[in-house]
Amino acid sequence: MTITERLPLEELASLPTVAAVTVSPDGERAAFYWDRTGRFELYVLDLRSGEVRQVTHGEAPRHLMAGFVWTRAGDAVVFSRDNDGDERQALHHLDLASGSVRTLDHAPGSMDYAVDVQPDGARVLVNSTRAGQMNVFAHDLTRGDDAVWTALTAYGAPATATGWSPDGSRFAFNTNETDDFKNRDGYVANADGTGARRVFSLGVGSEDVVGAWHPDGRRVTVTSDADGGQRVGVLDVDSGETRWLTPAGGAVEESAGRFSRDGRFLLAIRNRESTLVPVVYDVESGGARELRLPPGVTQTARFVLDDTCVLVQHASATRRPELLLYDLSTGGTRVLLPAEYGTLDPEAFVPDEYVRYPSFDGQQVPAILYRPRGARPGARLPALVHVHGGPTAQFFRGFDLYAQFLADRGYVVLCPNVRGSTGYGVAWRDANLKDWGGGDLGDVVAGAAYLKSLPEVDPERVGVFGGSFGGYMSYMAAVKAPDVFRVSVPIVGITDLHMLYEDNSRVMPQLGYYFRGLMGDPVEDADLWRDRSAVTHAANLRAPMLMLHGTNDPRCPVSQARVFRDRLLELGRREGEDFEYHEFEDEGHGPGGDIQGKIRNYRLLADFLARRL
Repeated sequence: MTITERLPLEELASLPTVAAVTVSPDGERAAFYWDRTGRFELYVLDLRSGEVRQVTHGEAPRHLMAGFVWTRAGDAVVFSRDNDGDERQALHHLDLASGSVRTLDHAPGSMDYAVDVQPDGARVLVNSTRAGQMNVFAHDLTRGDDAVWTALTAYGAPATATGWSPDGSRFAFNTNETDDFKNRDGYVANADGTGARRVFSLGVGSEDVVGAWHPDGRRVTVTSDADGGQRVGVLDVDSGETRWLTPAGGAVEESAGRFSRDGRFLLAIRNRESTLVPVVYDVESGGARELRLPPGVTQTARFVLDDTCVLVQHASATRRPELLLYDLSTGGTRVLLPAEYGTLDPEAFVPDEYVRYPSFDGQQVPAILYRPRGARPGARLPALVHVHGGPTAQFFRGFDLYAQFLADRGYVVLCPNVRGSTGYGVAWRDANLKDWGGGDLGDVVAGAAYLKSLPEVDPERVGVFGGSFGGYMSYMAAVKAPDVFRVSVPIVGITDLHMLYEDNSRVMPQLGYYFRGLMGDPVEDADLWRDRSAVTHAANLRAPMLMLHGTNDPRCPVSQARVFRDRLLELGRREGEDFEYHEFEDEGHGPGGDIQGKIRNYRLLADFLARRL
C-alpha cells in the first residue's frame, strides 16, 4: 500500500458518539446518549450553563435502536432497551434527580417504543407490537396491575402515534386503511382511542402523514409526497384546511420538525443534494429562513431557551458531530458539546466530493466520493462501492466513519444513492419497487464502472460492501455481476426473500408489511422473489466474499447468512478460501453502539481487504 495511515483503527472507532439528542419540554435542557465511558449512558446538558451530568450507570441500552421521551414536568424520561440487539424493546422509567430506573410492564417478545408522555404525567403513548402488528397503546405510569396497558388502535397495517395534543385529550397517528401498501394517512383520535378519524389524505398511494401538535391544540404539522417531492405544511385538524410551507414542484424535499413554544414558527429540515439544512418557517406568513451553518448535515434542530435559539447537532465530511447553539437574533453559533478527536489530527480526514455518474439506462446516479490523501503520483489504488441500508434511506455529506477509515488506508470509496434512495423525489425513491436487485443493482455496477474510469483507480481491484439492504446488494452483486467486483463484503445482509418475509412477518410484523410494499406478494411474485434472492444464484460466486452477521438480528436474521454459507458448502466451495464467515453472539443488526464490536468489524474488514483486494 502506498498510503501512510494516519488514523489508527482502535482510536478512530473509539471516538465518543452523541446520539438521540432530545430537548426538555421547557427548552432549558437536552438529554442524549453518549459513549464517552466506552458504552452508552444517558446524559443531561443544561443549555444555559453548559453543565453536563451523567444520569445512568449501566442501565442505558448497549445497542441504540430506539430513542426516549421526557415527561412534561421534565423530571424523568422514559426509554426503551433491548437485550443484546434483539430489539425486544422494553420500557424503563428514569428519575433524573435520583437516577433510579424502574422497568415498566413488558410483554415478552414485543417491541415497545415510547412516543410522548401525557401532559398530566399519567400515561405514556407507545407504539408497540404486543398485540401483533405495530399499533398504538397507552401505558399508565401510575398503576402496577394488569390494567396498565390500553390498546388505542387495532389496524392491520402498522399504526404509529406522533404525540398527545397539548391538553392530552387527543393524540395523532398515521396508518393505512387502503389496499395500497405504499399509502399512509394521518389520523386523530380521542385519548381513549375512540373517535378515530382520518384528517389528512391527498389520495391513495401517497404518504400523507401528521406530526407534531401546534401549541393551540388545533393544528398539526403534515408532510406529503403527493406532488412528487416531500412537502411540509400545517393542518387544522378540525376544519381540514392545510397551509403549505414548502414550495410546490419538488425542487427540494423537507421534513417537519416542531413548533416554537409560542407557536409562531416551525422548524423543518431541508434535504438538498445529500445535505440537511434547518429552515425556520413563519407559520402565518409562510416566510422561510435557512439557518447559516457550514455545509454538511444537521441531525437535530429544536427551538430552545424561550425560542431565542435553536439547538442543532451538526457534522460535515471532515468534522465529527457536535452540539451547537444557534442564536436566532444574531445568526451566531456557540459550541455546547465539541466533537472529540483524541490524539487524531482532524486534518487527516479527507473531504467528500458530490458527483453524479451515468447508469445503464442513462440515469444520473448521485453519489459521494472519497479519495485518499498522499497517494504516490501515478499509483493505481483499490476502490470500493459502499451501498447503504434501507433501501429507503440515503448517504449524506456528514461524517462517514467507514469512508474515512478506508480512505486513510488507501481505498477510493464511492457511496451512491442508487434508485430506491430517499432525498431525490418520489420517482427515484420508488424506482426499485418490485425490482430489488434490478435497476438498483445496475446502479451499483455502474458505480464500479465509474470508479474504474478514474485515473487513480486500479480497474482490477474494485470491491463492494454494505450493511442490511447494502448487505443484500453486496450478495447480489457478487452472484449477478460476478466478474465486476474483485471482492464483496455483505454485513447483516439478505439472501432469501421468502425466508426474510416469513421471519419478519412473525417477529417484526411492521417490517413484513414494509417488505410487501417494496417487493409485492410472496405467492403472486414468487418467481421474482426467487430470482432476486442471492441464494438462488450462489453457484455464480467467483470472487472472495466476507460475511458478517449477528445471531440476535431480528431484521435480517442470521439464517440469511447461514443459508447462503450452507449453499456454498453444498456447491463444494471452501470456507476460508472461497469465502470467509463470521457470526457474533449477543449482537443484533450490526454492532450498534458497541465500540468493541465496531473495532472488531473494522479489523476484519481491513484484514480481508488487505489480503483479497
